[in-house]
Amino acid sequence: MSDTRRMFDRIAPSYDRLNHLMSMNVDRRWRRISIREIVDGTPQRILDVACGTGDSTIAAAKAAAEGSKVVGVDISEGMMALVMDKARKEGVEDRIELQVADGQALPFEDGSFDRVCCEFGIRNFTDKDKGLREFFRVLSPGGKVVILELSVPRNRVIRFFYDLYFLHILPWIGGKISGDEAAYRYLPASVHAFPPPEEFMDMLARAGFVNVSHRSLSLGLCRLFVGEKSCS
Repeated sequence: MSDTRRMFDRIAPSYDRLNHLMSMNVDRRWRRISIREIVDGTPQRILDVACGTGDSTIAAAKAAAEGSKVVGVDISEGMMALVMDKARKEGVEDRIELQVADGQALPFEDGSFDRVCCEFGIRNFTDKDKGLREFFRVLSPGGKVVILELSVPRNRVIRFFYDLYFLHILPWIGGKISGDEAAYRYLPASVHAFPPPEEFMDMLARAGFVNVSHRSLSLGLCRLFVGEKSCS
């Protein structure tokens, strides 16, 4: 079992509470924006990679048209163990399937999905290029990839307060609540290590995606990336 998988298994019980607390629930708004890129009003087969405890999986299942199916995959069984209870409370358990899988080696046939989404997960990939190539492979022609990821603000003043909170205060809060301060030092470090938006857009293009776009959310605290798989 990888160190990353063990870490997410350990913090799974407190993950949702900490996410919403530390983002002051802004993460819910970011997901609403991404959902508008994912669903199109027709029955769809949607893959949610690195689905974690299922917030994005459930949001997609609720918003998608009747007859849609959302498949959530993650390397952490501890995180996914929480998904179906949450889905039942929202009445969408019949629309969701779960599978333990690595986003860098997806166990699906070429062209299996109309949409691939990945929210706050790709920064944890050891080989992001390989993961993006897998996203491209399992998309059907005309399909779309939608990626939400935390980001480092570019404004110097905002960056100062961001680093103060994210690198110093957040690990202390996360450690107190989860009992695992090391995990909440890893999480901000992984955000700082994520490629700048222009570089990540180039990575999407190298993987084969066209019409690649990027949107900054909440003063650069989060970024939304979208790419399409050509029909030809």
